[in-house]
Amino acid sequence: MSMTSPLLTLPGAVAGDGVDAPVAAHYGSFNGEQRALEAGEGFVDLSHRGVIRVSGPDRLEYLHSLTTQYFLGLEPGTPTAALILSPNGHVEHAMYGTDDGEAFTAHVEPDAAPALVEFLDKMRFLMRVEVTDVTDGLAVAWRPGADGAGKYDLLSRTELPAYAEAAGPAAGLWAFEALRIARGEPRFGLDTDHRTIPNEVGWIPSAVHLDKGCYRGQETVARVHTLGRPPRRLTLLHLDGSDNRLPKQGAPIVLADREIGVVGTAARHYELGPIALGLVKRNVPLDATLQADGIAAAQEVVVDPEVGLHVRPQLG
Repeated sequence: MSMTSPLLTLPGAVAGDGVDAPVAAHYGSFNGEQRALEAGEGFVDLSHRGVIRVSGPDRLEYLHSLTTQYFLGLEPGTPTAALILSPNGHVEHAMYGTDDGEAFTAHVEPDAAPALVEFLDKMRFLMRVEVTDVTDGLAVAWRPGADGAGKYDLLSRTELPAYAEAAGPAAGLWAFEALRIARGEPRFGLDTDHRTIPNEVGWIPSAVHLDKGCYRGQETVARVHTLGRPPRRLTLLHLDGSDNRLPKQGAPIVLADREIGVVGTAARHYELGPIALGLVKRNVPLDATLQADGIAAAQEVVVDPEVGLHVRPQLG
């Protein structure tokens, strides 16, 4: 289970819900907190996320062989996103981390570390690596950056209060999520499902390196990228604000009384208003107004329905 953050004792802190209950949803003004983050100020407590460590002299070769990312020669301190796919190319794990020259340390969704560690440990064979769940000792925080994506910090859990005092003001997860959704960045397990392939949600090339050797699920990724179109596409939904609610995660997206997709995460953006991410069928017209959990929603392209066709080889 995720560990409750000590920063919930900060003035104005209101706990989140669901998997995000162990950290603050906001500290009194999620709109003001969004503005502060957009201005490059403050930090977000993400200490409920899981943390794993892969150490040993063969760790980069080992991760290179198992994941979608190119790990050979990875320079220390370089932020890296990597996926583990099923044999059919469906995303099973997503991790984000850096190597320090001795170990690769990555953070994952809340409560996702044990399953990832179990999988990685089974795949060690004769390689000189050790895989450990270090969630109990390490916490994740996020600071805004000039590129919008910001920077993730990994620190000892005992250092969280001192970190908060130095990095403040604190912004809650509602503010973080609103800015993430507006950037069109999917969250694994909430904006994806068991059928998701990387091509559908914009994880090429950020989490998938197209110029590396074999890994599990590569054939599906390469085939869709070079010859075909993903069966679904991630879209940003601009929701009708007259209905004072947000669509529920997992609710259906409907067009002309036909279910054509599913709602992912949703939030209230300080400028855009209510927004959400959704996975819809590729052939849904881009200009169609959809119904997301009964709320009217216009679309903004995140993943082009024609993605991949630009590299179609010239045959014959």
